[in-house]
Formats: sequence, structure tokens, C-alpha cells
Amino acid sequence: MSDQQADGTSALEQAREARPRAITGKETPEELLQAAFPAFVGRQVRTAFELMLRSIEQNNTVFLTLSGAMTPAGLHRSCLVPMVEGGMIDVLTTTGANLYHDAHRVIGHRIAEIAPDAGDRALREARIIRIYDLGFDERVLLETDLLFAQLLRRPDMQRPMTTPELHHELGRHLAALEDAIGVDQPCLLSACYRAGVPIFVGAPQDGSIFLNVVKLRALLGESFGFRLDATQDVFDMAAVQWKAQRSGDTSVWILGGGVPKNYTLQGEPTLSQIFELDARGFDVDVQFCVDPVDNGALSSCPAGEGHTWGKVSAECVETSSVYVHADVTAVVPWLVHGLMARGLRREPKRLYDQIAIARRELEADVAAQRERLIADLDQGAVAADGSKLPL
Repeated sequence: MSDQQADGTSALEQAREARPRAITGKETPEELLQAAFPAFVGRQVRTAFELMLRSIEQNNTVFLTLSGAMTPAGLHRSCLVPMVEGGMIDVLTTTGANLYHDAHRVIGHRIAEIAPDAGDRALREARIIRIYDLGFDERVLLETDLLFAQLLRRPDMQRPMTTPELHHELGRHLAALEDAIGVDQPCLLSACYRAGVPIFVGAPQDGSIFLNVVKLRALLGESFGFRLDATQDVFDMAAVQWKAQRSGDTSVWILGGGVPKNYTLQGEPTLSQIFELDARGFDVDVQFCVDPVDNGALSSCPAGEGHTWGKVSAECVETSSVYVHADVTAVVPWLVHGLMARGLRREPKRLYDQIAIARRELEADVAAQRERLIADLDQGAVAADGSKLPL
């Protein structure tokens, strides 16, 4: 037997046996995953649950990314807010749209389940907004605009901010509003504010909260003092990851790809490629996305490809990563149910409160390398053949 054949035989002998059991209807979610999900996308789902469970039980710092229209779909209410309140999510990266639509229900608006083929021309004439099979009156947008415009005009908002600072302040005001009017369940912004979970948004200008920033700047001019500090935002994401890595293992749970995925994962190249620090990448990588992995898009980039960029560790690729080829809304609620059925809870790490410390620590580590990094810059840019470019 060749060495290659021996390796194959050994791998087969050591592998877990695919041995499903008859479903009785009495299983817990976790028992069902273990009993009936041995192969294909089913095994991907089971593996995702096992890695998420390990992340919590080993007290990893969990970075969750959320793209797509997940708050109109209610995933924040069913899954994210319970996980935030249970201490399972330490850092959130999402889109401005998700945070904007998050507020509709706070002020009493309803989102309806409609047919996706209801007729878009008729819907437009009736001023009904459609997000695939969800619909709501255009007035929902206009009144949500007024809400955010009023919050953004407050005196405490008239300063430069990063996206976590912006969303912390918005969450604080929405938490007070929820307490004043009474709501049956908090929104994602207020839940993260209460738990000290920082919310990053990599493309804040691509969403209606920022459209209201544009409106206020156009109407009020320089008297409207809010500014977004994008440079500090990128630095702070890297700083939070750098601090988290040095205190233990880190996990990234990626719900849907897109800008939130890349904005979170690029923290690692910021550390290793840009600042030349010894960052190891995420230790656990769990992804849910419907994109095929062969289209070259970032949304579909699996952990192995990410490892070539330094975004996840080698051990993560080998033993602690999974790409679940499924719609987030079809799978994640089941997995959250399984985690909740375990009774898992952690004390919130309150990383928002530690951003300033993380920032100073990374600044110090970068300063220690400043002379060398500047010397590299002063050498000038070169072409592939090593010749200096005429810049």
C-alpha cells in the first residue's frame, strides 16, 4: 500500500460515522442536528451549530456580521436581540439599512407579509414599498426619516464620530424612547447600547440614516456639526480585534456576506499587511451565504481563501470553519433555538466601553514600529521588476 493510500485509509477510519437515527418528534434541536444531519448542506448546518456552541462555551470573542434586509425580515427580533442580551455577540457589523429599518417597529409601524408577484406598478401607485415578500406603506420611511433627523440634530450629536459612537448614541436615545412609550421588544440599536456591543457599519453612506445626515447638512450647513471619522473607524475595528486576540480566541459568524463581512475581516490585513503586526486571524469562521464560491465575490469567499489574506488562522481552516450554503433566514433561527435551549448565557464583554483602551494599545504598538514603517514609505513605490516608479 502506498503512503497516499495509507493516508486515505487512516482518514476514513478516523472520520465520524454517518449514522442517522429515526426521528421521534421528541428531540431537542441539538439532538435533531446530531441525529439527522450527517451530509451535504445538512452537515454544514450541524457543523455551524457545533462551532457556534464551541465559541460560546470557550468564551471566544464573537464578531457577528449581518447583511441583507434582515431587520425587515425580523431576524433581529427573533435571533440577534436574544443573543445580544444573552452575551453571545460581542461586536456587530451590519449595514445602515438594517439599523434604519430596525426602527420602524419601535414607532409602531407594521411590516406585512405580501406576495412577491403582487404587481409592482400597482404597489408603487399605492405607495407600498416591497422587499421581496414583505411590504409596508411609504409613510413608514417618511416617519422613520423624521425620527432619525430629530435624533441627529440633538446637541450631543454635533461632533465627529466613528460608526460605533454614532450607533451607541442613537441606541441610547432609542432606549430612552422605548422606555417612555413602552415597546414589547427592544430594537437592535437599543439592545446593543444596553449590552455595550459596538456596532460598526462599513458603508454608512449607503443607507437612509446617512441620507438624513446629507439632508441636515444641506439644510443647516456648518451649524450641523456631525461628521463621520472613517479613518478612526477602520483603526478602531483593527484595535478591537488586536485586543481580543491577545486576550483569547476570536470567532466570526458571517450572516450573508457583503460589506459587513469584508469590513470585519479586513481588520486582520490592517494589522498584518498594513501595520506589520503578528496577527493570527480569526480562530473560528462560520459563514451562511447562498453565493457559489467560484464567482470570485467577497460574499462567497470561504475560510481557506480568506486565510491566504491572513484573515483567519491555519487551524481555523483545518478544524474550525464552515461555509453553509443556505439562506440565513431559513437556518439561523433553528441554530439560535439550539443555543437557547442549552440555556447558554455569558456576561457581556461590553467591548464598546473598551474601544478607547484598545485604540491606545494599538497606537502604542504601531508607534513602536513607526521608524521602520516610515522608512519603508520613504523608499518609494516600485514596479514588479523592482524599478522605482516616477511618482
